[in-house]
Amino acid sequence: MQKNKRRILALDGGGIKGAFAAAFLETIEEATGKRIVEHFDLIAGTSTGGIIALGLGLGMTAREVSQFYVNDGPRIFDQHNSLDSNGLLSRLTGWLRDKKSNVKQLTAPKYDTAELRKSLERAYQSKRLGDSSIRLIIPAYHADNEDVYVFKTRHHPRLQLDWKESAVNVALATAAAPTYFQAHSMPSGAPLIDGGIWANNPAGLAAVEARSVLGWKDDNLYIIRLGCTEEALDIPIDEGYAGLLLKSTALFMQGQSRSADGTAMLLSDHRQESPRFFPFQPKVSVGKFKLDSIDMINRLRGLGAAHAREALPLFEKHFLYEKSEAFVPIADFSGQ
Repeated sequence: MQKNKRRILALDGGGIKGAFAAAFLETIEEATGKRIVEHFDLIAGTSTGGIIALGLGLGMTAREVSQFYVNDGPRIFDQHNSLDSNGLLSRLTGWLRDKKSNVKQLTAPKYDTAELRKSLERAYQSKRLGDSSIRLIIPAYHADNEDVYVFKTRHHPRLQLDWKESAVNVALATAAAPTYFQAHSMPSGAPLIDGGIWANNPAGLAAVEARSVLGWKDDNLYIIRLGCTEEALDIPIDEGYAGLLLKSTALFMQGQSRSADGTAMLLSDHRQESPRFFPFQPKVSVGKFKLDSIDMINRLRGLGAAHAREALPLFEKHFLYEKSEAFVPIADFSGQ
């Protein structure tokens, strides 16, 4: 008997570098005339990846999501004034502003969340997580409970609460990157921070959700993972605390990502002769793209389009050949 084929999209965190993933999906949609959200069974997104996942689930086209980064990125990261002119004075002012923000980041969040909230409200309006047309899982972290916190659509009988949360609150929670934004206080009072501290690459989390919670034990899993670029990391093996400290964050993120990829490959039964897991994570030079470097948005979009161009045959073969089954949320206890 032929097995069912389940298709999963995993979207990494990475701030403004999410423009890479958004442009990648935009290129695929515009080349094929097919909506990404109609050809997948589950989307997992962390931080900026969560913002993209929510947008797709709530009806935005990939182009609209991509334009979110172009139009709102400069406002969110409060640097747009430095881009008004190519003059020396404008660039110097922007450089000084950035240095001031970096100093502020030592004792307080670098950016105010007000602009991020406004941008998300324009994009999502008053929609809730439960309005998604596809299954979603969006990681965050509960600061007081000191435990992982994953927002999920109603794709299992026990998932009775998250669907009621506004999409804006979910996005603010998963994107509350420490040192960049303050923790997001949910209506319940729960202080949540960026899911990237434990699942910046959510591919493994998505595979576990598919095999366990969703019960797709005998189905063939096909997984696309879109990263946010990765710098080559020269790991010091003979240095002391000071030598490792400067690279500790990148090292921890790399280790988590490798583990997530391994989990996704194992649970999807990925083999060289029968590939099931397809990561797109371009290697870039150190310092080329930063989480808040809005002057590189167009370069990131160009990189995403280039990778999508190469990936198009793969998408058409494994992911876009037919629409997925319509997602029907499970009713809550009140019958809603």
